[in-house]
Amino acid sequence: MRSFLRVLLFQITMSYPVSAQPQAMQGYSTSTSQWNSDVMDCCEDMGICLCGAFVPCILACRVASDFGECCCLPFLPGTLLAMRTGMRERYHIPGSICNDCVCLTFCGQCTLCQMARELKQRT
Repeated sequence: MRSFLRVLLFQITMSYPVSAQPQAMQGYSTSTSQWNSDVMDCCEDMGICLCGAFVPCILACRVASDFGECCCLPFLPGTLLAMRTGMRERYHIPGSICNDCVCLTFCGQCTLCQMARELKQRT
């Protein structure tokens, strides 16, 4: 049985030889950018600031929706951290998951407002 499988595998690989090698991806930008506002610039947009201060759960749902995710996503643990990290990756903003975690832990509402302002300016 093993010899039959070896012969079959050999025939399959020989009948479909590699005719082209993968090429480099074109059009990928490696440039970096920065956040359009700092974490503590909450008062730059008073609508986002007030929403983040008094009903952050509504703002979190809006951020998730604007980011292209389900609006219920922020109610699951760790998803705001994942969205912030994803936002940094999408817009090529330097930083680390550790920095994201510290910002969300100690300045959660201000960080949420920063994410909302970023999405508002980039979309």
